[in-house]
Amino acid sequence: MKGGLGNIVRQAQKMQANMQKVQEELALKTVEASSGGGMVKAVVNGKQELLSVTIEQQVVNPSDVEMLQDLVVAAVNEAIKRSQAMMNEEMGKLTSGLGVPGLSGLF
Repeated sequence: MKGGLGNIVRQAQKMQANMQKVQEELALKTVEASSGGGMVKAVVNGKQELLSVTIEQQVVNPSDVEMLQDLVVAAVNEAIKRSQAMMNEEMGKLTSGLGVPGLSGLF
């Protein structure tokens, strides 16, 4: 029984180290999303941090600021969504081999 518990602890420690490594790698990966036919672009990393927003000059219209705001929000939200999907995919790779039902759905 002790060997079994020790093995579980080692596996948990290995998984924790692997998760830390994946999180560090995700911080270096980026995803991009756009709105308005590419007029507004947002770049987000794997930690769901907004890194940049690019706005084409043609979409800047002082008389329609609301449209520009909507385009920025749409691009940022889509980039965050893509970043979360990327994170879930990478974390799912770690947990899928554990054989613990439902654990892979947590990430």
